[in-house]
Amino acid sequence: MKIATFNVNNVVKRLPNLLAWLAEAEPDVVCLQELKTAQPAFPAAALAAAGYRAAWRGQKTWNGVAILARGAEPVVTRAALPGDPDDDQSRYLEAAVDGVLVASLYAPNGNPQPGPKFAYKLAWLARLARHAGTLRREGVPVVLAGDYNVAPTDRDIYSTRSWAKDALVQPESRAAFRRVLAQGYGDAIRAVHPQAPCYTFWHYMRNRWERDAGLRLDHLLLSPDVAARLRDAGVDREIRGRPGASDHAPAWILLDRAPGARTRVKRRR
Repeated sequence: MKIATFNVNNVVKRLPNLLAWLAEAEPDVVCLQELKTAQPAFPAAALAAAGYRAAWRGQKTWNGVAILARGAEPVVTRAALPGDPDDDQSRYLEAAVDGVLVASLYAPNGNPQPGPKFAYKLAWLARLARHAGTLRREGVPVVLAGDYNVAPTDRDIYSTRSWAKDALVQPESRAAFRRVLAQGYGDAIRAVHPQAPCYTFWHYMRNRWERDAGLRLDHLLLSPDVAARLRDAGVDREIRGRPGASDHAPAWILLDRAPGARTRVKRRR
């Protein structure tokens, strides 16, 4: 079972890129972020023609998340991260697919920091950690996949001081990421590639792709029962170098299937 996460950076604009990658990589489940499209404009028909059914929560700004499943219907269990009923940003979607509860998440960027955007980022990540703990207590096999907007360690960013004041690398951001791991989740990419950079994001500016000046911002965190099934993980970095590409590349995991497994989940508001 192959599960991927991809910050597509405008699903309508990058649809040809997305469809080409789906045909080549053949993931079973895909978590998309930064759809940048309103709910009615999501290209569900084109994705269905490619063999993928979809659940999505659009937003005509910088946000929006989706979950695609090849030959299956994602069963949505939650359409927002709990903990703040006033938060109307489309940043979290959760669905059951083939015996696994998969979350597509797009954490706030947090810049400029300090300030209200950084405070929102930390509060959002704190809510994520609490919810991750709840899912662990429920005993559900979970994959928390998406753009966390955190480079967890110095190994996850190219050697530079130019990002030192950025919200992506602040000690508070990294501590918030570790609190999710502390709930018992494993970092799939690091489990398979403990030393390699495995960057997933290269800014469009200053030839950062050409210089391989990247950051690892996109992560797949696995509950222990899912981590025990992990066979491989990687980043399809060549996707970033194609014409019209997103500034992110897809990251993915390959799991052994659990024969006959079914995820018991409660539908949530």
